[in-house]
Amino acid sequence: KVAARKSVAVADDVAVLTKVAAKKTAGVLGDDLALNAEQVTGVRAERELPVVWAVFKGSLVNKAILVPAALVVSAVAPWAVTPLLMLGGAFLCYEGFEKVAHKLMHRGGEHDAHRAELAQALLDPEADLVALERSKIKGAVRTDFVLSAEIVVIALGTVSAAPFATRLGVLVGIALVMTVGVYGLVGAIVKLDDAGLYLVRQAGKDGLARGQRALGAGILGAAPWLMRFLSVAGTAAMFLVGGGILAHGIPAVHHWTEGLAGGGGLAGSLGPALTNAAVGVAAGGVLVALATLAGKLKGGRPKPA
Repeated sequence: KVAARKSVAVADDVAVLTKVAAKKTAGVLGDDLALNAEQVTGVRAERELPVVWAVFKGSLVNKAILVPAALVVSAVAPWAVTPLLMLGGAFLCYEGFEKVAHKLMHRGGEHDAHRAELAQALLDPEADLVALERSKIKGAVRTDFVLSAEIVVIALGTVSAAPFATRLGVLVGIALVMTVGVYGLVGAIVKLDDAGLYLVRQAGKDGLARGQRALGAGILGAAPWLMRFLSVAGTAAMFLVGGGILAHGIPAVHHWTEGLAGGGGLAGSLGPALTNAAVGVAAGGVLVALATLAGKLKGGRPKPA
């Protein structure tokens, strides 16, 4: 009975802490979705889901490496959890600011040229589509590794003081939920246009057929906007989450946000989030400036996001 009670208690702790960790790591989800959905575009329609499946398997391998590594760090050097968390937050801020700066400086010209190049490659009968597909998968798996590391580190920071069994359960749970959730949604997003085309091509003059065609046209029109929204929301979340992590690690800022939250009202609701976002933007700007300066000193140029 005692063992059963302990098991139930551990399960309850895992469930509660998994929810807390999921809320904190959800900020990375929008960017994860947008980046991975964009990574797997540019392949033939019939190969989109196989590519998503291949990246999903690669993501599971990434998690199988990262989760044990995080558990070893928390067991052998628990003092390193906070610095790693701060590094993860700083990287989120850097990545978010770099993305915004790149968009502002290039105004989509390079992105449009890249998409046109991919489209031309798909139309070229002599193009090596297998190599293109493998390149897409490798790039997406590399991107996933970075984002997965951020998710695991943020989740680990949530449960760093918990018993080992609880830490294990939360990290494994977060890894599985995020992987299945992200790539399930990525698969749905990349097939939205196919679903829209299927509905638009429905024949008939009755109300049902007209409704299906209207729904299909709506899906085709909304799909590009959904991708843009995910990209913007993901970037904003990077500043909020990364800035929140950094703000929590800076005592003066942390006490300031606690004071705002305790004050109630509109300031109590929006103040902490705006403070976290401001810290995230400021930190990202400083880090991008330092990276740019370092690149110039080396005679090179930082690789664009």
